[in-house]
Amino acid sequence: MSLFDVSTLFWGLLIFCARVLDVSLGTIRTISIVQGRTKTAFICGIFEISLWITVVAKVLNEISLRPLLAIFYALGFSTGNVVGILLERKLAFGHVVLRIISSKYSETLTATLRSQGYAVTTFPGQGMNGPVTLVHIVTRRKELKALTQEVKVLAPDAFFFIEPATFVNKLYRPDLLTSSRRRGLMDKL
Repeated sequence: MSLFDVSTLFWGLLIFCARVLDVSLGTIRTISIVQGRTKTAFICGIFEISLWITVVAKVLNEISLRPLLAIFYALGFSTGNVVGILLERKLAFGHVVLRIISSKYSETLTATLRSQGYAVTTFPGQGMNGPVTLVHIVTRRKELKALTQEVKVLAPDAFFFIEPATFVNKLYRPDLLTSSRRRGLMDKL
């Protein structure tokens, strides 16, 4: 049996793909545990461990005859970590708190974001060079990229940072506001 025979390459690729899948599921499961998403963690855990047991059994049975399978196993593990992180970023589970500090454009920023349905909370503050406004918005991670781009346009002087929100009891989301409720919000501004 040669090192690179068809059977070894077939099993190697299968092991690689299975490891990518099970480690990706493990990454999502771990993040789900941290965020308190028990159902997602439970389901990912079942599939992850089922794949892992199957792959480990195959590798352990064949490792003495086909040592190349260990390399496929290791490459699948490493690739699975990267794929899991990229997949989790794409899924963007959870919520974040966007904290913005602006000295010049806070009124325009808050008025515009409120008109779009965001629940914006402001606080007066004192910065190194004078008065500033602290702006806090809780949003879904999926909406964060668009929201931060808008902040950059509306308040070019803004400094902002993002923190994970591990628990949110109520979220006012722009996509859930009806047009009449938006008009009501506009009237209040």
